[in-house]
Amino acid sequence: MSSGNDSTKKTVLVALSLCLVCSVFVAAAAVGLKPIQMNNKDLDRKKNILAAAELLDPAVSIDSAFEKIETRIINVKTGQFASQADLDTAGIDAAVYDQKAAAKDPALSIALTGEQDIASIKRRANFATVYLVKQGDAIEKIILPVHGYGLWSTMYGFMALESDYQTVVGFGFYDQGETPGLGGEVDNPSWKALWKGKEVYNDQGEAVLGLAKGAVDKADPAAKFKVDGLSGATLTSRGVTNLVHYWLGNEGFGPFLANLRGEGA
Repeated sequence: MSSGNDSTKKTVLVALSLCLVCSVFVAAAAVGLKPIQMNNKDLDRKKNILAAAELLDPAVSIDSAFEKIETRIINVKTGQFASQADLDTAGIDAAVYDQKAAAKDPALSIALTGEQDIASIKRRANFATVYLVKQGDAIEKIILPVHGYGLWSTMYGFMALESDYQTVVGFGFYDQGETPGLGGEVDNPSWKALWKGKEVYNDQGEAVLGLAKGAVDKADPAAKFKVDGLSGATLTSRGVTNLVHYWLGNEGFGPFLANLRGEGA
């Protein structure tokens, strides 16, 4: 009996020791790989921003190409570039500001009402990061972060606009979990190419750009405001339209873009 107990104790001890050793190795690997993972995440963000702005060049490193991009933070409520005083008051370090994390922090975001929340994001950060391509002091292109819920996931992407703050340069998602072959076609390069040259606002200044039901009728006078819908993905298509209307509308970047078109920001 004693021998059996000793054998059981040894088995348990060996198993526990093995688990402990494995845990140490896994933890060490996680800590050691974190800087690499963070760097890769940052490179992927830059790559998607460059792609939206049509500045991605396989012959140029992503970091080198991104030197053409100026990163700024805006106050979404006022529609102005955030001053250092604004950032200090909010306790924000511009160098490491994370808009996605800020949207989850009640101190750095606002809760949206059902009427406001057409993109189904629940909360909106008070400050947003935008990216500028400039020629001297003049803005040539602006890249805006957008997100909203589709069928299965929150889709995160970037939309780039020309200096008229109306015409789309490029649009794409860098994080989404929609159905492959259906809503997942938001990642299809052919579909993303359809956005180029489309216009965001109608004559009344309303953000009307969105997805059509099926293919766009080129004879339609409103075709410049429409992109082909995603076949078999009605809810994802609706989600894309809603997030565009939200972020380019009055609750999102609408006031900021209006300031840029008018007196500047």
